[in-house]
Amino acid sequence: MAEKIESLQDIKAATAATEVKVRKSNKDKLGRSYATGKRKDAVARVWIKPGKGNITINDKSIDQYFARPVLKMVINQPFEITNRINEFDVVCTVKGGGLSGQAGAIKHGISIALNEYEPELRAVLKKAGFLTRDDRVVERKKYGKAKARRSYQFSKR
Repeated sequence: MAEKIESLQDIKAATAATEVKVRKSNKDKLGRSYATGKRKDAVARVWIKPGKGNITINDKSIDQYFARPVLKMVINQPFEITNRINEFDVVCTVKGGGLSGQAGAIKHGISIALNEYEPELRAVLKKAGFLTRDDRVVERKKYGKAKARRSYQFSKR
């Protein structure tokens, strides 16, 4: 059984004996980190590497792929919260869902890839909720209903 801890020195000795796991960054031969991000029906495969801040989505620039500024802002949130703006180039392929879901999937993928590249950023990304997959999806249609919850118009006579 474990030793009895009675003083601060005993605590220090016990903590010194335990190993602290330091996560190693996960990069491939080309210095990139890979992650998969998901949101609604969209799935994004994301590679990040050090660069000038270029974001390429399905072989198009971010300005060509996403016209709405809100979607560009969503994609850049992980970089803003970790103070890594214009430090990484992002190359990703995304399919499925609509533009909003695709932007969310890319954001999720970038967050996980940043965590793989620099494990010390995990606390910031986790606190912001970027590492957690947003599991909300469209509710299914039920029989006898016009949509998921909407009923057909009721007629008394």
